[in-house]
Amino acid sequence: MFEQTSELWRELEESERAIRETVGGSFEPEIAIILGSGLGYLAGEVEGGAVIDYGLIPHFLTSTAPGHAGRLVLGDFCGKSVAMMQGRFHCYEGYNMRDVVYPVRVLRKLGVKTLIVTNAAGAVNTSFNVGDLMLITDHIKLVPQSPLIGENCEELGPRFPDMTHAYSPALREKAKAAARELGMTVREGVYMYFAGPQFETPAEVRVARLLGADANGMSTVPEVIAANHCGMEVLGVSLMTNMAAGILDQPLSGEEVNEAAERAKPQFSALLRKTVELI
Repeated sequence: MFEQTSELWRELEESERAIRETVGGSFEPEIAIILGSGLGYLAGEVEGGAVIDYGLIPHFLTSTAPGHAGRLVLGDFCGKSVAMMQGRFHCYEGYNMRDVVYPVRVLRKLGVKTLIVTNAAGAVNTSFNVGDLMLITDHIKLVPQSPLIGENCEELGPRFPDMTHAYSPALREKAKAAARELGMTVREGVYMYFAGPQFETPAEVRVARLLGADANGMSTVPEVIAANHCGMEVLGVSLMTNMAAGILDQPLSGEEVNEAAERAKPQFSALLRKTVELI
């Protein structure tokens, strides 16, 4: 047990060292933001920092999903020191959950205490519309794997972390206050995790709705579990890029997701900027 735990911690230290050598040893980000499919453009608003390809960070994976640039961007954003992940990793790329959440643990090692996770999602709630932004209140994960399976790294967190408030109510209030200031309407709801990469079937979407889900997607939940394990506060924001399968009489496509994300740029950017200002 000690040997395996020490190995993970050693790898985290190597990743942290490489990042600090690039951006400067004194840099300590307050907030990290993981940018989902088609949302990576926000990293272009970070000022005065560094851009590091994932491939240059020891033990990082390569992001292969369309719309995920695979870069870590560090600097100033709306008056805060931030680290933005311009693209994330998914289990459907062939990675296990412990590898998928490795960047979250590196971010915590860098000093991040607040994590904002964003994603492109399918609207399960039939009262939602494409283009809506949803603040995640909770999630459903029926996929059996967990990023915490295996030996626990005590340096990161406890063996059995509490998930009662996996998504911080206080941060959600900040986001709602930001939306009010901007005159925007935001939804709130439950996100259901599917492993992908195939879109869900209409029957699976009906089950998700019966279980209480308002949106579904193929990311975010593993990262949120890892973030809670290592003591981060989490805010989750989903962009409804499509109505989930079976709601409309039309097929789904990855191109549709990216096109919807492009159209939502102004409102998504405004909400994230104002929320970061208020944190």
